[in-house]
Amino acid sequence: MSRLIQFNKPHGVICQFSRDGDRPTLADFVDVPGVYPAGRLDHDSEGLVLLTADGRLQARIADPKFKMAKTYLVQVEGTITEDALAALRNGVQLQDGMTRPAEASAIADPDLWPRDPPVRFRKTVTDGWISLTIREGRNRQVRRMTAAVGFPTLRLVRWAVGPWSLDALPLGQWREVDAG
Repeated sequence: MSRLIQFNKPHGVICQFSRDGDRPTLADFVDVPGVYPAGRLDHDSEGLVLLTADGRLQARIADPKFKMAKTYLVQVEGTITEDALAALRNGVQLQDGMTRPAEASAIADPDLWPRDPPVRFRKTVTDGWISLTIREGRNRQVRRMTAAVGFPTLRLVRWAVGPWSLDALPLGQWREVDAG
């Protein structure tokens, strides 16, 4: 059976094991030799990162040709509209082409850990949350999609990849799971 590790990546952590200046990396949290991230999360995104030593499993998770679903909880600036959600569901035109259709819905504020540093708060600007599931992995895709429909991303948390989700995994912690 392949070894698969789920890690709840904090904001600001670089999604690699090698040192990159002063910023924290996966090596500061996951002391398991021989595993590598199956896909990446930007340093300013949080949430589920899967790590494995199995090259086939890594490809199945990360390679867009397998169209593995990735679900994000996204705090956006403004109160999301049904028109914007419909646009996300139909695919959004970005500079590098049209995105695949996504699953998108408005959600109540999720019960998440506090972010460090906190998301900026402005009394005069509302915010809201959406759940967004995509099946591709372009660079900063979710942020670009929400901006393209007029609702810039304030906070981005990857909640699930395929059948694996964060559930009750605390921020900065990891656990080994069945690779299925």
